[in-house]
Amino acid sequence: MSDIEARLAQLGVTLPEPAAPVASYVPAVEAGGLLHISGQLPFVDGALVTGRLGENVDLDGGIVAAQACGIMILAQAKAALGSLERVARVVKLGGFVNSAADFTDQPKVVNGASDLMVAVFGDAGRHARSAVGVPVLPLGAAVEVDAILQVSAD
Repeated sequence: MSDIEARLAQLGVTLPEPAAPVASYVPAVEAGGLLHISGQLPFVDGALVTGRLGENVDLDGGIVAAQACGIMILAQAKAALGSLERVARVVKLGGFVNSAADFTDQPKVVNGASDLMVAVFGDAGRHARSAVGVPVLPLGAAVEVDAILQVSAD
């Protein structure tokens, strides 16, 4: 068992099957030593987490949704790279939060994904980030997160 797999097991995280794209794009592209992972939606127990933060999803629910996006990012990375051991660093996460007009805790929501990356990769999981409130997301998702990862050679 690799170090990363051991950390995932300690966290109680089992990687799901990577989600198939819902439109005309690929889940991940490796170029120039970076793996760009398309925006991932939050699936918890196989169901998409939908709703709007500050309206019908509370902060804790948003954090769980963002963590679920992070788990799907890891699943996509493993599928694209063959092993999460090839991840040298999490460079950047982009978080999009389906938000009511007066909801301003987007950074706290996206911490669900950010904290997961640090828990899994240690210091190499610390990253640059954006956390943006939006009025709607694909399929009514509560959160969407994309990623840029630095990868090592095979």
